[in-house]
Amino acid sequence: MAASSSGRSDESLASLLGGRRGAVDATIPPLAFGLAWWLSSGSVLTGVAVAVAASAALAAWRLGRGSKPRSVLVGLAGVCVAGMIALYTGRAEDFFLLRILSNGGSLLAWAISIVIRWPLLGVVVGVVLGQKIRWRRDPALVRAYGRASWIWVGQYAVRLLVFIPLWWFGFAGALAVAQAVLTWPLVAVCLAVSWWVLRRSLPDDHPGLRHPVTEPVAP
Repeated sequence: MAASSSGRSDESLASLLGGRRGAVDATIPPLAFGLAWWLSSGSVLTGVAVAVAASAALAAWRLGRGSKPRSVLVGLAGVCVAGMIALYTGRAEDFFLLRILSNGGSLLAWAISIVIRWPLLGVVVGVVLGQKIRWRRDPALVRAYGRASWIWVGQYAVRLLVFIPLWWFGFAGALAVAQAVLTWPLVAVCLAVSWWVLRRSLPDDHPGLRHPVTEPVAP
């Protein structure tokens, strides 16, 4: 069932969630690491130093443009931790270990949220729209968010299917390239497909994401 009223015609999950900015921020430091590591003939220290420098420059630029300090600093801290892991083990591929673990944790979190009927896509969009948990009282929205959230589970699964073998066999350069390919392009596909699933899952007469039908319902 198509639901043309599921939001303004110019609105999408990408516009609501700002997926492009986060994806770009997650792409630059790994690419910087991979390129510096390769150009320095396999120096993990050089790769980490360049990745941290790139992340710090990106953080400064984001702060200068008014981004929230907390989100910017979390991204920088993640790159620093990834770098410390790689320096500790001496293995360039371990720079990507934190990203592999975070994708695994995200896959489990999103899947569990769907099973317990608290789909994370609904939680995130509800916060962005200032609805808190009002959407939880709309069975149609809960169902639609649940179906669309499976697309996000698939996104994390695709990354793990690519990242884990590359990490296991020590292909650090390939991991850097895969990180770039499976960040913004994959996020863009995920946003578009989950938006389509979300709209198709709502009844034709539903007022849309911004207007949950909040009549009391049985749990």
